[in-house]
Formats: sequence, structure tokens, C-alpha cells
Amino acid sequence: MENVVFESLRDDLNKVQTLRDAAVAHHSDIESQVSLLESSLEISERVGDLFRVLIDGEVVANAKTVEDLLTEGLQAVFDDLDLSVKSEIDVQRGKVSVELVTVQTESDGSVTEGSSIDAYGGSVSTVESVLLRVVVLTRRGLKPLLLLDESLGAVAEHYVPRVGQFLALLSDRLGLDILAVSHNPVLIDTAKTAYRIHKGAEATFKKLRV
Repeated sequence: MENVVFESLRDDLNKVQTLRDAAVAHHSDIESQVSLLESSLEISERVGDLFRVLIDGEVVANAKTVEDLLTEGLQAVFDDLDLSVKSEIDVQRGKVSVELVTVQTESDGSVTEGSSIDAYGGSVSTVESVLLRVVVLTRRGLKPLLLLDESLGAVAEHYVPRVGQFLALLSDRLGLDILAVSHNPVLIDTAKTAYRIHKGAEATFKKLRV
């Protein structure tokens, strides 16, 4: 009888040991999986940090490009004003935001800053708007064609010739075709190629010059 009890206890012990060994092996597997997941999480976090750094760097680089082009354009067009553009970069909750500020330096050294619309009126904001469209076209690799349908009507008359000259310069420099529809003869005079549209039963084009 004692042998039977002993054999039963030994069987139970073997079962318990088998279950224990299986539990230990399972626990070890789980620990290995946890370790792999933690490693993958760490790698993912580092990759995310890298992407954020790269994106932030791209935003800053683009802001600098916009600054330079807008400043060049403003100085070329408004030659009697000391205008420039600067970007104010802010980081909130891990996100980068950029605000463009127009700066005017007076002859006495005083400086005025503000948005182009609020502080400088239609002429400056119109030129900046056109230049921002040029930036988008070039940075995104879109078709090199800029369409301006009476887009320069708000520019003061005495600045129009310089606007036309600067657009022609941009066209040559960037390989950009600019098609501007305008009733302003001064702007038309600055164009390399000009057409007059006659409206009738059908619209016809008459080449003014090449």
C-alpha cells in the first residue's frame, strides 16, 4: 500500500515539475518577447525623434528660403522702402509653427514689424502672395507655370514696372513660365511676349510683340 501511495506521489511530483518547467519556459518566452517589444519600441521612438528632427529642419530650411525670396522681391519692387521678411519659428507641444513677419526699417533706424496686410496694405501683401505661390511651385516640383489673373491690381501704379521686371527675372532664373492677364498697359510693357484678347463670337488673340 505504501508503495502505491509513494508511486502516486512521485507521479504527482513529476506532473508538478513538468508544469513548473513549462511555466518557466513560457515565462522565459514572454520575457524574451517583452524584451524584443521594448527594443522595437525604443527603436520606433528613436526613428520618430529622427523624423521630427528632419521635419523640423525642413520647415526651418523652407522658412529661410521663403525669407530670402520674399526679401529679395520686396527690395526689388519697393526700392524706396527698406523692407524685409523674417520668420518667427515657435514650437508648441512638439509641433513647429512658422509666422512670416514683414519688417520695415526707417531712415532714422526705427523698425516697424507686422503682417503685410495689417501693416503695409495691398501692394506689399499682393507681391508677397505672388512670391509665396512661386515658392510652393518650386518646392513641390509642380509644373513650372504661374497663372496670374488680374492678381496684381492692388499694386500701386508706380511700382508696377518693377513688379513686371522682377517677374521676368524670376521667370529666367527659375525656368518658370508666367502668364498674367491684365488691363494694365504698364505691366504689359514689361512682358517678353504679349497678346491682346478680342472678344466676339469667339475670343481671338492678337500678338503685340515677341
